[in-house]
Amino acid sequence: MAIWWEIVPMTLYPSLTRALAEALVNVLWFVEGSEDEQMDPDDAVKVLEGVAHLVTQLSSGQRSELIDLLGSMAAEEADPSRRAFLEGFPRGFGLVEGIG
Repeated sequence: MAIWWEIVPMTLYPSLTRALAEALVNVLWFVEGSEDEQMDPDDAVKVLEGVAHLVTQLSSGQRSELIDLLGSMAAEEADPSRRAFLEGFPRGFGLVEGIG
């Protein structure tokens, strides 16, 4: 039986930062798109606000790196609604001025 790292090409994520950004976006995409029956709305807001607080605590360099990664991910995204989510992430989660 093959082990997962033998199946998944290492070029899938060129860096740990990219892999973690992908994981974060996947979780937030799920939370934001969840229906009330799937996730309590108050819990969803807590998760989204918690991430927004966390990313606003990043250094300027870390913010820039995350914004660049999100831009790359958006450019590669085929799903228009997910692409819009990725494009709106920096502003929506407080990485850039003009939150909202």
